[in-house]
Amino acid sequence: MKRYFFALFFLLSAASSYAQDEGLFGKEVTPGTKQGFILNGNAAFDIPGADMAKRFGLDYRLGPAVLYKTKSNWLFGAKFDFILGNTIKGDSLMSNIRDKYSATSGQLYEFINNAGERIGVPVYERGYAVGVNAGYIFRLNHKHPDNGLMVLTTAGFIQHKIDIYDKDKSVNQLVGPYLKGYDRLTNGSFVEQYVGYVYFSRSRLINFTLGFDALFGFTQGRRDYQYDLMRADNEKRLDILFGLRGGWFIPVFKRKSEEISFE
Repeated sequence: MKRYFFALFFLLSAASSYAQDEGLFGKEVTPGTKQGFILNGNAAFDIPGADMAKRFGLDYRLGPAVLYKTKSNWLFGAKFDFILGNTIKGDSLMSNIRDKYSATSGQLYEFINNAGERIGVPVYERGYAVGVNAGYIFRLNHKHPDNGLMVLTTAGFIQHKIDIYDKDKSVNQLVGPYLKGYDRLTNGSFVEQYVGYVYFSRSRLINFTLGFDALFGFTQGRRDYQYDLMRADNEKRLDILFGLRGGWFIPVFKRKSEEISFE
């Protein structure tokens, strides 16, 4: 995962190095559309669909992105999203190491630990999606040519799994490599379509987007053997996330003094 952070750091560095005075929200702003690099923080609340809904409940995504906006309102960039959730579905999960009195709540699974005590082990949905994107802003008002309806398409790589968090390592069957026999690791390619309103204020302080997106993941299970299923977990899947997404923009530009500024 570190290599994706390095890639984003490189893109952000490039934005700081090459954005010019006429860049987006520079001090010498001229009428008309603007161009430049934009740092973007995103958050989304998702409803899963297709195979994703069979395994997980509601989740959310958050992460950074970088975009380059041209004067003709075209957008190009890259993004990274963490996928986080607390609800796991499926009665078969770890059924081979639970007894008939073990309760589950969608997040806590009960086990008898090494000391003979009944404990609750939390389980979570965890994953990430990284991709490159391109899009366009359709202006709705000629007096504000940078604002309007933004359509953004992203393609890339998605991965998710079930994170079983036995922090004290008190259940032998959930220690070390044994976890791989239960975590349902899944990954593959995805495409995502976002449609929302984008706003750049003349005060240069309020710059945001809000809209809807749909992510379609063409994935496959990656574990050769699952202990509770007693078979491989390598089926092909269609993982869908329908989300309400919002983002906050921070334009990046360079003044003539060569000092990098943020607004």
